[in-house]
Amino acid sequence: MLTQKGEWSAGVHTNFSQNTALQGAYAVGEHIGVMGSASFLHSNKKESFFGSKAERESVDHDFVEGGVGYFTRLRKDRRVLEVYGGLGVGSTKRTRFNQETNVAPETAEGTLHKYFVQVNYTSKEEKSFHVFGRDWPFNYGTALRASFMQLNNFKVNGLDHAPEDNLFLEPITYTRIQVVGPLQLQFISGSNFGLRTRKFLKASNSVFQLGIVVNVGGQEGRK
Repeated sequence: MLTQKGEWSAGVHTNFSQNTALQGAYAVGEHIGVMGSASFLHSNKKESFFGSKAERESVDHDFVEGGVGYFTRLRKDRRVLEVYGGLGVGSTKRTRFNQETNVAPETAEGTLHKYFVQVNYTSKEEKSFHVFGRDWPFNYGTALRASFMQLNNFKVNGLDHAPEDNLFLEPITYTRIQVVGPLQLQFISGSNFGLRTRKFLKASNSVFQLGIVVNVGGQEGRK
């Protein structure tokens, strides 16, 4: 969340799927901000929760993106509206295999290109809850991201495959709890919907992340 020129925000988030994301934003003007992020997922786990331990899926996914946007304070400085647009690039590789057989693994890999528009709407009203003998200030908001993603240079089991693309809608809500000074704990939850039916480039079922955010130079609470 950006509120005024010179403010910057940085954070690191992760989830139960071992996906780690680094995010940052900076207000270069009174209403203009830039943002960027990098995400990394390198895992080797059971293909399905209730499946055999021998049926494995290995995922290597690296992605970076950046954007520029507009922000403004609304409703007597009690709300912040942000609108960003940008693009991203990355690579992905997914391998399915069985540890107990000699069957050749199935691999799918390619490069990713994304174009996105994102709208954030955040409350700045001073609220808090009392627990562990102290007050914990917090704020909350919602965001909606629409993106177009392409899977190019696509290969399945080493053979060229037709590229895929998809349109995604990702509505989320987020809550930030102030821990100490500029340090905040952030919870993100939501969903991801693919608007086209694709075999490989599909949406995940849900979004949940837990992270730490540092915000410096912003407008505190209600003006």
